[in-house]
Order: sequence, then C-alpha cells, then structure tokens
Amino acid sequence: MQIFLMTLCAGTSGFISWFFILLTLRIYLGWFPNVNFYVQPFSFLSKMTDPYLRFFRGLIPDFIGFDFSPIAAFMLLSFLQDVTNNVAMGKSTFN
Repeated sequence: MQIFLMTLCAGTSGFISWFFILLTLRIYLGWFPNVNFYVQPFSFLSKMTDPYLRFFRGLIPDFIGFDFSPIAAFMLLSFLQDVTNNVAMGKSTFN
C-alpha cells in the first residue's frame, strides 16, 4: 500500500509541475492584449487553466486594480507539490 501511495504522489507531483508551467504561460500571455484565447493553441491553454484561476478570482477581490489571485493559485500549487514530493520520497511531511 505504501508503494502505491508513493507512486500516486509522484505522478501527482509530475502533473502539478506540468500544470505549473501551463499556468505560468497563461499568466504571461494574459499581459498581451492581442493574444486571442478563442483560437488554438491558446484555446487549449485557456480551457485547462481558467477554471482553476476563476476559483481564486472568486475568493480574492482586486486591490487597487491589481489581481492578486494568481499569487494564491501559485502558492497552493507549490504547497501541494511540496507535500506530494515529500510523500513520494518517503519523508514525513509534518515534522
């Protein structure tokens, strides 16, 4: 059972790494107003990342015109990746 959990956490950590890259790309491309998120390949990127970002936009309001919700989204992903990496390597998460 422990081997299964470690393998599952290693796979989850790999997925989070991949999603972290997609999310970073989505945030960077959002700075360019001429990028059309309704055509490929940007449509795929938008469909993959926008539901996750939308969750945080509903929780954290804009502050003086700045959207700080992606920071919270990245913080949660980073925390989850640390936890899954520690479990995958057999380390105790809460010492």
